[in-house]
Amino acid sequence: MSNATAIAERDESNVVRTDASSLMEVISRAASDPSTDVDKLERLLGMYERITGREAEQAYNAAMNAAQTEMRPISQDASNPQTRSKYASYAALDGRMRPIYSKHGFSVRFDTADGAPEGWVRVVSKVSHIGGHSDITHIDIPADGKGAKGGDVMTKTHATVSAVSYGKRTLLKMNFNIAEGGNVDDDGNAAGNEPIDAKQVAFLQSKIVETGTDLTRFLKFMRVSRLEDLKLSQFGVAVMRIEEVAKIKERAEASDNAGH
Repeated sequence: MSNATAIAERDESNVVRTDASSLMEVISRAASDPSTDVDKLERLLGMYERITGREAEQAYNAAMNAAQTEMRPISQDASNPQTRSKYASYAALDGRMRPIYSKHGFSVRFDTADGAPEGWVRVVSKVSHIGGHSDITHIDIPADGKGAKGGDVMTKTHATVSAVSYGKRTLLKMNFNIAEGGNVDDDGNAAGNEPIDAKQVAFLQSKIVETGTDLTRFLKFMRVSRLEDLKLSQFGVAVMRIEEVAKIKERAEASDNAGH
């Protein structure tokens, strides 16, 4: 057995011993020796990836905490005459938030993706940190062009643009846990103060069943007695909450499986 292979075998059995930089030194020495056992080297590389991933996530969480400490509620600078509602425009959100999150090493990208129900748009956000960790979230927004009273007020193109705009604003606020001053509301085109419709109730019900979400706890979190009592302005938050709970359960199950 070569010295490098011996070192690799010893360090593989001593998982708790090191940080990423120390482990990389071991890997470099092992990789330079042609007699090193390839399987053990691959396991060391796997350990290295897990350690660097954990360190990147820790750096992400620390930076997020620091950024959120500096962020304050944002005033509602725009209004929609159809619903007589006020909301914080994307320009206002971006103007206040970008200098803070950029300073702490974050960048934000938006896109659309497949998977939304028919007549809806899936808006995706990716929050990346210079440390290497990223979080990807999405929200499905109705793009049917209906106004507050159910009538057609927009073309399909306008409705899609409105849905994407609302999705970007909602995700940006939720990614950094930002509140709007006064009553949080959107522009009334994609969502408003009226209750969600039957299609949206059915969508939430299917998501709750699919993810195994505890309905009682979910309703308590949303501060309503039943799904039908949710407002359109709460719909995006409701979807995100269901998905967040599902992710937490997946991580817990993965951790339990890893421990066995």
